Amino acid sequence: MADERARYFRRLNRLRRSARRWSVVGAGFAGAAAVLTPYAGLGLPDAAWAAAAGGSLVLAGWRWADLRRFAAVPAPPPQDPAIAAERTRARLLAAVESAPGGRSAIAEVRRHRGRFALRGSAAASGWDRLDRASATLANLAPRLTGVGGSAVLEAQVAEDSLRDLAQRVSGVEKALRFAPAETKPALSEAHRDLTRQLDEGVVAYERLVAAAASYVAEDGRIGSTHPSVSRLTEASDLLRGVASGLAEMRTTTP
Repeated sequence: MADERARYFRRLNRLRRSARRWSVVGAGFAGAAAVLTPYAGLGLPDAAWAAAAGGSLVLAGWRWADLRRFAAVPAPPPQDPAIAAERTRARLLAAVESAPGGRSAIAEVRRHRGRFALRGSAAASGWDRLDRASATLANLAPRLTGVGGSAVLEAQVAEDSLRDLAQRVSGVEKALRFAPAETKPALSEAHRDLTRQLDEGVVAYERLVAAAASYVAEDGRIGSTHPSVSRLTEASDLLRGVASGLAEMRTTTP
């Protein structure tokens, strides 16, 4: 969304330029009519000069009226720099995501930024395992149809929740560094509980990815031999038979 204050002043400047332009045009036609009408006498061209002058002056009057009416409206207040920066950031992200490969690039940057924020934390290993499992599931997702499609959606929700949990673990660790002595036992217990939940969640996510891989594998195992192998074998046998027939015709035909 564009800045409302900037849009207001742009429209005000357009109205001012239009009013000035029509004033100049109207004054030019009126001066020409005032000079040329007595000089050449009244005739049909004089009506054209008078009509052009009158129309231009009326349009100029309307433009000045529009300008005064619009200028009477108070200008929007200046935009908060934080809101303006956020809107600019949103437009930039939308432009990058619309480019080919932009969405995956932004996701990769966000993952690296999150991993950098967890350096030295107990949640770092779980974050890395979650990254590897998520990348594997992303490769399997196009082949997860039917029931597998709903599992992909559940995995996305679970991944977001686990990443939030990892950030919580890191936040509690940072608070433990300067927390008063009497609050450290409770924070330590909460930290252990959150770390345990994160480990269990990552293990469950990895099991889901393994189940998705089994689904994809079994879905592709139609029989002991893949249909493409059977078709290739049949095509090879056909070509071999045709080649043998041609060779036999060449040897038996004078």
